[in-house]
Amino acid sequence: MISLDESVTLDEDELEFMPIRAQGAGGQNVNKVSSAIHLRFDVAASSLPAFYKERLLQYRDQRISKDGVIVIKAQRHRTQELNREDAIARLVELIQTATRVDKPRRPTRPTRSSQRRRVDGKTQRGAIKALRGKVDY
Repeated sequence: MISLDESVTLDEDELEFMPIRAQGAGGQNVNKVSSAIHLRFDVAASSLPAFYKERLLQYRDQRISKDGVIVIKAQRHRTQELNREDAIARLVELIQTATRVDKPRRPTRPTRSSQRRRVDGKTQRGAIKALRGKVDY
């Protein structure tokens, strides 16, 4: 069981792991050993609460396909076990960021003194730039 929250858990049976060969340099070992992991997680068929499913399917991320399947490729480590743990950690992080509810922004107005400081800075900058012109003797 993978804990997402104090009340929400995810069963490891819902995750599909596929060992694949890692990309990049690695010598002879990279061509023989399938140390990278493809993690596939079907959001719609999972046991997550409806709120989590809805937020995940609306979340804009390239790792979430149009069918609602999350695909994570983990190949940072040299062993399959570490890559598997890394993929699970990245899935948990993705789910937590997608379901985080931000507090609504209250619109604010700049103070009059801050507006005056901004305009004064702009006029000073303009004066400095005006002095860069050609000099007539």
